[in-house]
Amino acid sequence: MSLEEFFSPYRRLRLALTERWMMMNSTVSPIAGKVNNVFIHVSDLKKSAAWYSRLLGLPFDERDVKSPVYNIPVTSQAGLTLDDHTFDPSFRLQPSDHVLFNFYAKDIDEAYRFIQENDIPVAREIERIGDFAYFNFRDPDGNVLMICNN
Repeated sequence: MSLEEFFSPYRRLRLALTERWMMMNSTVSPIAGKVNNVFIHVSDLKKSAAWYSRLLGLPFDERDVKSPVYNIPVTSQAGLTLDDHTFDPSFRLQPSDHVLFNFYAKDIDEAYRFIQENDIPVAREIERIGDFAYFNFRDPDGNVLMICNN
């Protein structure tokens, strides 16, 4: 039995207890305490859709990309949408120098090698804090993203 399999029931229990605690101790709000979707503003929708699909190892067909948005078929509860603002002529893309969100990788070193092998600019080298590790990189528009192992 791996450590991940051993700790998995405990993680589920911890999440369930946390959710119950939050329900008992939260104020009444019609807004759920979860992230539903992340939007990334891009300058070239087809190029970005291909790049993110390649990054995540997802199938990609350029014919499926229709402006103004493309939904990356991620497997998490939160969605990932690329938005080129075709219908907003006043929009000016300003890439973020701060991490927008992070992706998970079981093996941080393997993820780092993948980023380097694909000539993706690294914005911050791997930082290790105990068992936790992360690094930052840039998407085609210069937005800073993170990959972490926990």
